[in-house]
Amino acid sequence: MAWSEHVVVRDGVRLGCRDWGGPGQPIVLLHGLAGHAGEWDVLARRLSSRYRVVAVDQRGHGASERYPQDVSRAAYVADVIAVVDQLALQRPALVGQSLGGHTAMLTAAAHPGLFRALVLVEAGSGGPNPNGPADIGGWLDSWPSPFPTREAAAAFLGGGPIGASWAAGLEEREGEWWPRFDRNVMVRSLTENAQRSFRHEWGQVTCPTLVVLAQSSFIPAQEADEMLRQRPATTAMSIPGTGHDLHLEQPGILHTALSDFLEGLA
Repeated sequence: MAWSEHVVVRDGVRLGCRDWGGPGQPIVLLHGLAGHAGEWDVLARRLSSRYRVVAVDQRGHGASERYPQDVSRAAYVADVIAVVDQLALQRPALVGQSLGGHTAMLTAAAHPGLFRALVLVEAGSGGPNPNGPADIGGWLDSWPSPFPTREAAAAFLGGGPIGASWAAGLEEREGEWWPRFDRNVMVRSLTENAQRSFRHEWGQVTCPTLVVLAQSSFIPAQEADEMLRQRPATTAMSIPGTGHDLHLEQPGILHTALSDFLEGLA
């Protein structure tokens, strides 16, 4: 195991963190909805040769508190600040995918000067999506869990590196493999995102920002264009041949993009 586990506690909520160590400036990695810190392992291992890397299991996910009462955007943001404070991470770069990217954006917006950089991977400012929570709930309900084997889970969840990473987030109970999250907690975590856009918060971000989108992106082109109009100094790129989980499909390309961006800030 190349990482050590740290536990951060905020307001009684336990947050598990994979600390990869590393000699340089810190990077905090935030996974997406229903994800887990381990999905960053390939990227974190590569980054840790130059940076201090910490991947967080966000509340309701993975090794962290399974049934948090508060799943507001503000709670997710406060958790990131607690990790930064309790692990004494000095001006880290924040990297987040999907909902983790949204959390990273809100955290950087609310705490200007605290972060060296922001990297959004398949994440944007969002917009009203009343059907979003029900759609996610339906998707999670479609999982034939518990799975009989991890291999069966990997095949169902997309196969290849995507399926393997999702399956790695499962836990074994009496020979069956179960998600390490509660379906209703996941649906509630999307409540605020379904109600409004966060364009104002995006405009409040002051640190250098990189936006990395997939060729088959979940982020509508109109939303991405508006983000770049609002903050024209943003660096943006698209990775060919990828989908929403591009950090699992092309960790090498993402590593190069991240490293070039962060080194360019020195």
